[in-house]
Amino acid sequence: MAGKRTMTLNRTGAEMDVLEDLSRRKELTKTAVIRQALRLCQVVDVRLAAGEKLFFEDEPAKKKAEVVVI
Repeated sequence: MAGKRTMTLNRTGAEMDVLEDLSRRKELTKTAVIRQALRLCQVVDVRLAAGEKLFFEDEPAKKKAEVVVI
């Protein structure tokens, strides 16, 4: 990894609440949650660009829903 760089993020109260909740539930630092979110976003972007689709599936209910990412 190249040298680390610092970035300041200004978030709304609601966004910070979500970040703090995810951090607590996943037992990760807020920085780790953001890193994980960026990796997920990158994977989704690459796969969508390759023509794949993103779905959520509820097997017990026999439901599938396509996720539209803009």
